[in-house]
Amino acid sequence: MIPIQLTIEGLYSYQNRQTIDFSDLIDAGLFGIFGAVGSGKSSILEAITFALYGETERLNARDKRTYNMMNLKSNRSYIEFDFEVGATIYRATREFKRNTKRFDDVKTPSVVFYEQKEGNWVPLNHSNAELLLGLSYENFKRTIIIPQGQFKEFIELGPKDRTQMMKEIFNLHRFDLQDKVVQLNSLNLTELNQLEGKLSGFETVSEENINQLKEVLAQQQATLNKAKEDYQLVNNQFQQVKLLKTDFELLQVKKQLFKEQSQQKTLIDAEKKQLEMYETYWTDFSHLLKEKAKQQESLSAKQTAVTTLQNTLATLETSEVTLTTSLNAVKPQFEALPEKRKTLNDLELIVQTLGYAEEINLLKQRSENGKLKVEEVEQKEADLKNVIKSLEEKLTQLEVSKTDAQLLNDVGNWFVKNDLYQSEFNKQSIKTSELKVQIDAISSHLKQQNIEEATFEDQIAAKEHQFSNEKEQINAQKNALLVQQQMAQYTHNLHDGEACPLCGALEHPAVAVTEDVSNKLEAVNAQLNKIAIDYKAFSSFVTETKQIFQRKQLLNDQLTTEEIALKAQQNQIDAHKKLFIWEDFSMNDFEGFEQARKQAVALETEIKAVTKELKEQRYFLETEQQQAEKFKNALASFKIEEAQKQTQINQNISNLKVLSWSIFESKNKVEVNTELQNVFAEIHHIEKEYEQLNTQLNEVLQQIAVQKNSISINANDIQLLQNQIETTKQNIKNTLEKHQIETLEIVTDVLSKPIDIAEVRAKIDRFLLNYEGLKQVIQNLEIKLKDTSFSQETYDALLNSFNKATETLNEASADFTKTQAEINRLTKAFDDKKELLKTFAKLEKRRDNLKVMTNLFKASGFVQYVSSIYLQQLCDNANVRFHKMTRNQLSLQMNENNDFEIIDYLNEGRSRSVKTLSGGQAFQVSLSLALALAESVQANAKSDRNFFFIDEGFGTQDQESVNIVFETLQHLHKENRIVGIISHVEELKERIPVALNITKNEETGSFIEKN
Repeated sequence: MIPIQLTIEGLYSYQNRQTIDFSDLIDAGLFGIFGAVGSGKSSILEAITFALYGETERLNARDKRTYNMMNLKSNRSYIEFDFEVGATIYRATREFKRNTKRFDDVKTPSVVFYEQKEGNWVPLNHSNAELLLGLSYENFKRTIIIPQGQFKEFIELGPKDRTQMMKEIFNLHRFDLQDKVVQLNSLNLTELNQLEGKLSGFETVSEENINQLKEVLAQQQATLNKAKEDYQLVNNQFQQVKLLKTDFELLQVKKQLFKEQSQQKTLIDAEKKQLEMYETYWTDFSHLLKEKAKQQESLSAKQTAVTTLQNTLATLETSEVTLTTSLNAVKPQFEALPEKRKTLNDLELIVQTLGYAEEINLLKQRSENGKLKVEEVEQKEADLKNVIKSLEEKLTQLEVSKTDAQLLNDVGNWFVKNDLYQSEFNKQSIKTSELKVQIDAISSHLKQQNIEEATFEDQIAAKEHQFSNEKEQINAQKNALLVQQQMAQYTHNLHDGEACPLCGALEHPAVAVTEDVSNKLEAVNAQLNKIAIDYKAFSSFVTETKQIFQRKQLLNDQLTTEEIALKAQQNQIDAHKKLFIWEDFSMNDFEGFEQARKQAVALETEIKAVTKELKEQRYFLETEQQQAEKFKNALASFKIEEAQKQTQINQNISNLKVLSWSIFESKNKVEVNTELQNVFAEIHHIEKEYEQLNTQLNEVLQQIAVQKNSISINANDIQLLQNQIETTKQNIKNTLEKHQIETLEIVTDVLSKPIDIAEVRAKIDRFLLNYEGLKQVIQNLEIKLKDTSFSQETYDALLNSFNKATETLNEASADFTKTQAEINRLTKAFDDKKELLKTFAKLEKRRDNLKVMTNLFKASGFVQYVSSIYLQQLCDNANVRFHKMTRNQLSLQMNENNDFEIIDYLNEGRSRSVKTLSGGQAFQVSLSLALALAESVQANAKSDRNFFFIDEGFGTQDQESVNIVFETLQHLHKENRIVGIISHVEELKERIPVALNITKNEETGSFIEKN
């Protein structure tokens, strides 16, 4: 994961919105975040983890996390984090707001994840950072962002938690096959049990049973063939007689049916005649009758409409007279309105004039007050000028006594560097002495053990040659004894009639008698075991001795390096002393310099205080001068405004047309304004009443005109409809004469009984068709049966014979079919049984194999084994940096329980727990492991770059360790690693060129600046 941009607002001490662009920081490879304790440095990391996972290190959900995370001066918290995974850019946002009614109630955060596609942010259907990063929150803290106080968590994890972490980071779940093997084994056992159940149903299935049934089937086949022949002979005779019986019976039925239909034909003929008459009347008269009814209905509607319109017209004419009378009564008042408006205009001018008079009185009063204020401000201005003059004289005297600040700063820097160089020289001297002591101790130990480094390799070779010769001799004895033991076994197993395993003979006349060599073999094996134990002890001794030699060589190399460094530091001290060039101070009198600097600081403080006070007094003077100018300008504006108001009063009085100013001069503004409103209301009432009456009269006149026009139109329509009705009556009369019908009532009577023409006609046609068809069938049957006769006795005898033959055939066929089906069933079952037996054998073999695999993968043993390999590789990678940080004094290794241990070369290479490390050493090994773990994660994810964040830890390191750690971090940029550190240590701030500075203001909160 690579961070791109972080925006936070209303979070912890960040009251206002702050945005961090990581582009320049990432390009630098190594960057820092610096600020005072409590300024909000760690809050940046918490914002990232909370945006991604909704979790923080300091608070959990039970701690009212959202309330405590929100800035107390804010009502909304917002986090927006853009990051890159592979070639894809994502954005995580979280926002939570305060309840407006309850201050301590903060709503649940809303979270949305986005993916950048073609420059647009597309929302994802989930907010699970683990799916994007491949890391849980816990492992994200161990490999990407390590919070404050959690740096050495990884090395102190238990085996179970560490294995779980390795499984997640390196996807070791693929090696956890226990559940899959158990599942396969369970499935295999289920299939075996099911197969056993199936085979239990095939116990009676055999090839012998099938052959017996085939013999029975052949006998049943012969019986079935004989039954078929007898049935065919009887069936032919019976079918001929059956057909004859059917024809005779059909003829009798058809004759009876024809007799019934002949009686119905008379009624059908009458119905046909009635249909033809109805069809004629419907065709010629129905449309004329409908048209006449429609015209009559329209005429009635028009006559009713004319009556309604005439009534409405009478009502409107009455309203016209009433409205005209009312309008004539109001008209004189309306014509007198121009005079009323002149009075209204004069009253408006008088109200305005009275207002101006009140404003002039107020302006005169303000002018008097302003003169007093100007005099007061001018007195303050004079007092401030005297104070400023006194402060300027005092500041001039102090400046003369001031010491050069740059001089004091340069001398102070020389003393600081001198103390630093001397401290480093003392530390280096101690290290050099300690190394010499360690080397002497190792040399003394080797001398006590009588070990000579120059001849040690020759001694090893001689001893190994001795072990090899002894082992070869004893192995030769063991092989001879094994041959004797095997021969004894062969001879013991020889029996007459059985082939010899060596020569193949069946007779064994002289079997050799061999000695029992079991005791000798046990003795030889004991000698071999002793040699192996001795050799193992010798190998351990050689390994330990070589480690001592290696340790001694490392110490000698380190001593050479430290002595060179000691000499360089001495030269540095001598060179620094030559830089002391100030005659007023002595390089050996730091207390005298410190006293002079304190006096200079006190003087500088006093100068700053006087300068500050002088600045404040000048500001006060400027303020008073501005105030005086403001008051003078206000007095002038009062005079001008008073003259303008008086001019307006004179102009208003001269513009009066009806009323006299002298009448209203003594009145107040409220009284005149009331009179003004009354006149205005009277004018408005007259105008409104006149306008409403005029509008209503116009509307009534328009409606009268509309009603008269509608009456005229309807009268014309009535005349037209009366003419159309007469025409229709004449057409009906002509049609009656055409069909020679006396009255129209005859036609209406026929049409009053409606008939479905199509249905009745279809019914008549069907009857006539059936009638003629039935007649033809009877004629054909009479011709067919003319010279034949039918006997019921003959039919009954043949029917009895046919039933017996049919029963015999069905029984024979059923027996044959049943036997044949059983043979087919048993044949198929026999084939299925053979396949099931083959499958059963395969499943039994698979059961044995799965049993072996179950033991192999039991209790995640294989995963722990793979995890131990990954941990060992991680340990080896971490040692590359850990050796350098500890100057080859310490090394990291894994013990047999997969726990981290430290090899201490200063104590003869013995191992000890990582928990015994000091705070600085724990930081070094944790940093080495964390960097190695980050590299492994990068390699596993096939990422080009990797990001790593450290919160604190540098405060536990001495100056030299910081140099080594810092150099290690600088080299990471060349390896495409990106490291960010959070610290309040000033030395680191000076050494890291690209950094963020966090400052906190009590009023506005924390701010982020990039240097």
